[in-house]
Amino acid sequence: MISIESLFLIGALLILFSVMVARAFDNFGVPTVILFLIVGMIAGENGVGRLHFNDYHIAKSAGIAALVIILFSGGLDTVWKSVRPAAWSAVSLSTLGVVITMCLTAVFTHYAFGSTWTSGLLLGAVVSATDVAAVFSVLRSRHLHLRQDLRSLLELESGSNDPMAVFLTVALIAFATGATHSLWHFPLLFLRQMILGVAFGIGLGKLLALLLNRIRFTYDGIYPVVGLAWAFLTYSLTDRLGGSGFLAVYLAGITAANDNLVHKRSLLRFFDGMAWLSQIGLFLVLGLLVTPAELPQVAYRGILISAFLIFAARPAAVFCGLAFSKINWRERLFVSWVGLRGAAPIILATFPVLAGLPGSEKFFNVVFFIVFTSAALQGWTLPYVAKFLKVTVPPDPRPKSPLKFAPPANSDTELLEFVLPFGSKVAGKAVIDLKLPEDALVVLLFRGEQFLVPGGGTVLEEQDAIQVLVGKNGLAKVREIFSTIQ
Repeated sequence: MISIESLFLIGALLILFSVMVARAFDNFGVPTVILFLIVGMIAGENGVGRLHFNDYHIAKSAGIAALVIILFSGGLDTVWKSVRPAAWSAVSLSTLGVVITMCLTAVFTHYAFGSTWTSGLLLGAVVSATDVAAVFSVLRSRHLHLRQDLRSLLELESGSNDPMAVFLTVALIAFATGATHSLWHFPLLFLRQMILGVAFGIGLGKLLALLLNRIRFTYDGIYPVVGLAWAFLTYSLTDRLGGSGFLAVYLAGITAANDNLVHKRSLLRFFDGMAWLSQIGLFLVLGLLVTPAELPQVAYRGILISAFLIFAARPAAVFCGLAFSKINWRERLFVSWVGLRGAAPIILATFPVLAGLPGSEKFFNVVFFIVFTSAALQGWTLPYVAKFLKVTVPPDPRPKSPLKFAPPANSDTELLEFVLPFGSKVAGKAVIDLKLPEDALVVLLFRGEQFLVPGGGTVLEEQDAIQVLVGKNGLAKVREIFSTIQ
């Protein structure tokens, strides 16, 4: 049995090597998820590392833990006011879109390969959801400058469609294994999972914000620890009570971050690092789990199913799911192309293996092949497709602010940044006329090509970027004053 010291050494070397490889290929536009998977396969039993790993239980557990952190981190980094206009479209894609993808995949595999309807539906459910880790990674690392509502739609969909895919996968496995012979109770089970997921997510998110805002910890490092523990508490408690843990943890992150959370900046920095660590570790484990020598056996089937998903099932799901949306056809085509499959489908593919379904290991290899080709083709070409479809916008020319502020543990002060849009109600007013709360101060202003230190008589202009230092009591008032910001 391998010693814990050797395990630490191997893990550290693999993570460091993955980071170096990702940095080396950064300018070539290779999606990081592909690189991490490749490193895992190279280190595996058919690669130079010769590491033998076939424990699906560990892979499933590691995958769930990583997704909890990634979803919570994504929720914390989501500004609800900005993404709210895209909420209904995202919900439509993450429910109706997932079901349509599942059904179309089942039809294709049934007539193309003679699969049973149950097997086809199960494969469709596993690969139906776009992956939060892959989408967040590609959109942010490839520096795609998309319109805010389009970016919000993509990130909200990827963060909220995992619960639907998990529900469908578990339900179909239960039906396939004979755990249940009736499909009539599944609609009620679905409603229970979603309702409890929403309720616990919002409720525990608000409770986390209240806890962090009210309790004064002696050490600043305690706040991220509480946030991490709370993320896993939210997932496990919701799941134990029959709700969707993934939905709850994502909503908890969004709710906490948008509920006047005074320690948001430090939490974001911590969870950003934890999300990257989780993503690297997750894809390394999944890369180790697959046996590359077995992939050629499923290559033909995998390529055809992947092509069907990319060019038929995903576009059909998007155009149906966005039938009543106001986004134009170019943006719908782009949303169709951002149908990246990643860690979530591979993790779900371990469920049939652990349930003991016949041929499930071959099923796992098919899913892995689909994920690999999807991330490689779609992830690599996203910037070119965005440019071809003309859905990009000019990048924000503002440089990063030279002013950094991390509130101490005994402080209620937060540094907020606002951009005044065209037609802003505060444009043309002097700072002194804004009637800011007593605990608020405009400390920095960016205009044109330079940063300015504003005084009381400084008149604000449209497109000004300003930073406001404000105490907890004045947060709501300051946000109300600048309520027309984008």
